[in-house]
Amino acid sequence: MSPAAGPVASFARYGETLVPRHPAGRAARPAYLDTLLRSAAQVDPSWFSRFLPPDGEEDLRQSSVLLLFGPDPRGVDSLVLTERSHRMRAHPGQISLPGGGAEPGDADVAATALREAHEEVGLDPAGVEVLGELPALFLPYSSNVVTTVVGWWREPSPVTALDPAEVETVVLAPLDLLTDPAHRHTVVHPSGYRGPAFDLGEDLLLWGFTGGLVGKALELAGLDRPWDAGVTRPLPDRFAGGRRG
Repeated sequence: MSPAAGPVASFARYGETLVPRHPAGRAARPAYLDTLLRSAAQVDPSWFSRFLPPDGEEDLRQSSVLLLFGPDPRGVDSLVLTERSHRMRAHPGQISLPGGGAEPGDADVAATALREAHEEVGLDPAGVEVLGELPALFLPYSSNVVTTVVGWWREPSPVTALDPAEVETVVLAPLDLLTDPAHRHTVVHPSGYRGPAFDLGEDLLLWGFTGGLVGKALELAGLDRPWDAGVTRPLPDRFAGGRRG
């Protein structure tokens, strides 16, 4: 059960819209984003994951995801997440970052991430300040090379779940929620996999590849707070049959 007290996320399902807005007087991106990118440049890619792109990665599927920091409707610094449709064949109902596979017309990895975010949640790419990239990582079960594009939502736009066959819910998760120890635990998959997980509320759980990536990003940004990794919970049955995405 998700913690009832403390910071709460904002949710928009199909037919609903979230309208994020900066608080009055905010002019520049927060310093923690510069800290994140500066710290990321100083760590070996293997710190993020033991699965790194193999030689000949140009023959593998290339994807980008958008790690977008910005305000929620209350003006609280948050992270943009999506709940995948429950009807999808791969990773149904899992929490992900906006993103997807590269297409021939994409100029670069940032263009892929922004296009996919626009298609999934209606994000206006013009309002995003692209700050940099994290090391490309490899998802061996899908032979997919994933690059994370870090962005600041300089001019927020309304977002919604545009296609219920693809996105179930748009989630704006406050950073105070993601770093709250009461919302964190170690999830245990029936396969034996163990990894960090975040309770987002409304029975939504951030875990797997995206959970690990978000946890690393918060640590690099200097936002992470100590939490008890010894608190373990089994992965809910609705996720247990899927891959760790």
